[in-house]
Amino acid sequence: MKILVIAEHHGTELATNTLNVVAAAKKFGGDIDLLLAGSNLSDVAAQAAKIDGISKVKTAESADYDHHLAESMAALIVPMAADYDILLAPSSTFGKNITPRIAALLDVQQISDIISVESNDTFTRPVYGGQAIAKVQTSDSKLVITVRPTGFDPVNAEGGSAAIESVSGGAPDAKSEFVSLKEAESDRPELTSANIVVSGGRGVGSAENFKMIEALADKLGAAVGASRAAVDAGYVPNDWQVGQTGKIVAPQLYIAIGISGAIQHLAGMKDSKYIVAINKDEEAPIFQVADYGLVADLFDTVPELTEKI
Repeated sequence: MKILVIAEHHGTELATNTLNVVAAAKKFGGDIDLLLAGSNLSDVAAQAAKIDGISKVKTAESADYDHHLAESMAALIVPMAADYDILLAPSSTFGKNITPRIAALLDVQQISDIISVESNDTFTRPVYGGQAIAKVQTSDSKLVITVRPTGFDPVNAEGGSAAIESVSGGAPDAKSEFVSLKEAESDRPELTSANIVVSGGRGVGSAENFKMIEALADKLGAAVGASRAAVDAGYVPNDWQVGQTGKIVAPQLYIAIGISGAIQHLAGMKDSKYIVAINKDEEAPIFQVADYGLVADLFDTVPELTEKI
């Protein structure tokens, strides 16, 4: 059995979710190759070659793949798929963008967002906003799968010695082209890979009050998140949103402030190792998943906590 991991990377660095996807790939027990696509891949390929469990790192060096457009990536990957039984990608914006097109061109059904590998044709995945776990079995001979990174412990980033080899693909579809990228800049850790996340909800009350959340996060060296209610109210930008329709996070510590704990939000953070909730409503659902809960007014508690850290 041969497995291809389609790796997400950011220029000179692998995305941290690569280690989780490789962990999922190892559950199948076959040879694992890792694909990198883009320009100037020497540094990121060297990182990938050290990952425990990788047999080969395949690099497709071309500016056509720099922005990971689905059409360009499919033109590269679909011809390669003949040599593989299973294609895996992270269940991130990157993976969710390219795998549906790959699966459609291969005429197979994509299996999305798996959190465990029960056997080589059976998997589990969350449904209903994470309130239930579905067991999915496939009869397809070739599998295209996205992996929820929080479902698998990462493999070691060191210890491997994979060979690096160049590959090429077909011509990208000319019907689409990259126009521009507007990317938020921040000195804080990236939300999906941060060890600590401090999130605020509707209870914070305003964009001005959200500065309390940011001050606490800065003291802790944490990323800042938010519930959908806070985003919809205009308190913070939508790329801070944690939840079913936002980002999925699983930090070592998640601090939820003024967040009631709707199931859509819980779906994005309930795999965090430790959850701390601060809310003045003792009946708030967030306390049902919290390891530590504080029933208190956030406007008194958060500034005091920030001052004492």
